[in-house]
Formats: sequence, structure tokens, C-alpha cells
Amino acid sequence: MDQPVAELLSRPVAVPPGQPMRVAVYSRMADGIRRAVFPLGSVLPNETDLGTALGVSRTVVREALMLLEEDGLIQTRRGIGRFVAAALPRAGLERVRPYEQVFADGDGAVDVRRVDVRTQPTTDFVSGALGLREDASTWFAEHVLLRDGEPVALVQEHLPAGRDLADISRAVADALPRAVEGPGTLLANLTAQVGPVLTAGECEIVAGVPGDTRGALLEVDPADPVLVLTQTARHGGQPLYLAKVIVPPRAGHLRVLQSVTA
Repeated sequence: MDQPVAELLSRPVAVPPGQPMRVAVYSRMADGIRRAVFPLGSVLPNETDLGTALGVSRTVVREALMLLEEDGLIQTRRGIGRFVAAALPRAGLERVRPYEQVFADGDGAVDVRRVDVRTQPTTDFVSGALGLREDASTWFAEHVLLRDGEPVALVQEHLPAGRDLADISRAVADALPRAVEGPGTLLANLTAQVGPVLTAGECEIVAGVPGDTRGALLEVDPADPVLVLTQTARHGGQPLYLAKVIVPPRAGHLRVLQSVTA
């Protein structure tokens, strides 16, 4: 066992109240994998050695390794041992970033098909999320994301328009006329123009159905089950961005990486 691995495993395992020991061991191992203490593709120590180094039972280690394998961080090769995955699972909703990046599958690109981009009067839903006046105008952009030619998400984005946007960020306001003509979603185009524009956000996830119009864009039945993601994000503490994303089952897993602090 080399020195970085020994140092990682020798630290006492902190177990917050109510957390199973297997989850604490999982967190320690996952942290080591993501920090490349256990390099991609490398073989892991066996259960006995891991248990001795961590000061826990072999049963706890086995259960933690099962969780790591379920999450795609390690792989088991029968008769050989357990190995760190050759590539870590792609990031998901834990960061505010353009949705074509969220839905990219490994090295495969996501194609973006424009449906509509325009300014329009605000709605109660938009003004409430972005803190706008009832008579404000907003930018609205709608795109379908396709992976291997199949729709995996419908992205509807809203930003303030005119003076409301300039008051939040002059740089974003100046870049927006070029961004609406770009090849990606509105957030992707803005990021390409001015760099990261969002500083914090939150995403709500509910189950729903697409209805006729959105179902046609996603090529699913209007009553098929979908996930509806509603994301609001801020720039310098002020609401700037609202997105509603409709996700059919063919999109696959949406990952949210979580960590536990002692």
C-alpha cells in the first residue's frame, strides 16, 4: 500500500450521528477516488487490508464497496479483484452549467435544435422566480437536446430583458444579442461569450407528463411519464436565470453527486 493510500485510509473515520459506518467508509473511498489517490483503472486493496487500515470490519468494507460499484466508481473483475473505474461517472445537477453538458454521455456530444427564441411579457411563474415586475419583459429560449439523434430533453430558459437585465449585469446584457444567435442553449452561448455568469442556484425535480406540444417535441406520448426540472440561479446574489427542463425516460440517469461533511 503506497504512502498516499496509507495516509488516506489511516485517518479516523468520522461518522456523523445516525449515519451508517458503511456510508462513512464509502465517502472516504469515494473521496480518494475523486482526488486520484486511487488512480483511474488501479486495483484496490482487498477487503481484509482495507478493513485493517480503516479500523472497521470486513462486512462494513464489503457493503461500502457495493455502494461504490452501484455508483459506477469501481468495478469487480471475477477472480482478479476490484478496480477503480476507467472513467468517473459524469457530473450532473450538482453544478449550475449548460444542460447540453449535463446530458452529454461520456465523450458523446449533444446536438441542440432551436425551437424558439424571443422576448415576451413575463408570466406569474417567471416574475415570481426572477423577482420581476408584472409589466417586465423577458427573454425566452426553447431548445431540444438530442443524443444519438433522439430527444433527451426540452430546455426552456428565461432571463430578464432590457433594463432589468442591465441592472443585474451589463456584461450579460451586452452579450445577449449575440448569444441568442449562437448554436447552443442560451446559457451555453452566454458562457461562451462572457464566461461563467451564474454564481448559485437550486433545482427542483418533480414527476409529470409532457402534454401534446412538449410531447411532440420530445417524440413521446402526451401522457408518458417525464421528469420536470425547474432551476433558478443567481448572479451576484440577484435572480438571473430560470430554466424548465422536461426529461423523458430515454435520457437515462441524472446524477447528483453528494458529500457528507463531519
